[in-house]
Amino acid sequence: MRWSKPYADRVAKLRVPCGFVLVLTFAWLSRPTPASLLWGVPVSIAGLALRAWAAGHLEKNTRLTWSGPYAFVRNPLYIGTLLVAAGLVIASRRWILAGIFAAVFLFVYLPVIELEEQHLRDLFPEFATYAARVNKLIPRWPQSSAERRFRWSLYKRNREYEAALGFVAGLAFLIAKILFTPGS
Repeated sequence: MRWSKPYADRVAKLRVPCGFVLVLTFAWLSRPTPASLLWGVPVSIAGLALRAWAAGHLEKNTRLTWSGPYAFVRNPLYIGTLLVAAGLVIASRRWILAGIFAAVFLFVYLPVIELEEQHLRDLFPEFATYAARVNKLIPRWPQSSAERRFRWSLYKRNREYEAALGFVAGLAFLIAKILFTPGS
């Protein structure tokens, strides 16, 4: 699906406010149980781990990243976000949230991915070769991988700890909802 640049530019600016609306919707609709947390939290943790791994390799706007999870898929941060969201949907026990998250991914994140990839094409001539070898969203075993290693300094510079802190806050909210909602 192709998105117009003006639309992609607009939704790129709306990403953060849209995230706040999603959080409020999630808080309002969720009906977690201890069992749903046991099923959902590991999925979200896998997503956070993927995001952390990706952030530890990403050198934004200075070099095209081919190492770590970027050898398997061009957008591991977004795949990690999908896993975090899937885990939260499982933990929430509200499948309507799956539809809401899917719509946001389709109409907000996919256009932003296209915008970001066009930026990378403009910035790095070798992006075309990379895009021919590595899928946009479906991971596959790499033909080759750069030898660079994960770096905590990049993880911190990319502020990926914010995703982990956000998840911890969401998890604390779900636990509080279990503990303090009558009939849970």
